[in-house]
Amino acid sequence: MSKYFKSAALVFQVACGVQLFNNYVAEFTWCFGPSMLPTLNMTGDIVGFEHLTQRFSKLGTGDLVVAISPTDPSKLVCKRIIGVPGDKVVIDPVSPYRQYITVPPGHYWLMGDNLSNSTDSRAYGPVSGGLILGRVFARLWPSPKWINNGLEEIVEFS
Repeated sequence: MSKYFKSAALVFQVACGVQLFNNYVAEFTWCFGPSMLPTLNMTGDIVGFEHLTQRFSKLGTGDLVVAISPTDPSKLVCKRIIGVPGDKVVIDPVSPYRQYITVPPGHYWLMGDNLSNSTDSRAYGPVSGGLILGRVFARLWPSPKWINNGLEEIVEFS
């Protein structure tokens, strides 16, 4: 009988370890839809996202994040951070009438890479940092690749 208790205890310990890893280190999710083309495939990618950046440093402009949807809490969204707290951002860069907003403290301005087909902060406004689950670090399937910050610094020479 003790053999079964040892096996059950081992299974319980492994399950607890997996749960702790998912909650505090990293987890995986399936992202699909046209909003992140060409970075992610429309038919779906499995991506890994980590929770450590939020705990030990700051999320930055250009980071790809997974967040709870502000309009439907049962769904997740994968978007790029365009503005961090205090940044002044254009609400809709494809609109001929430019309007700007300052991102409030504790919030982020999120947008999809495919501006013509993305529901993002242009529709639901700044997203609370509490809704952001983590920073995407890799696409695991169908073609594995590391995902770095998607925005490059523009250097002007005078």
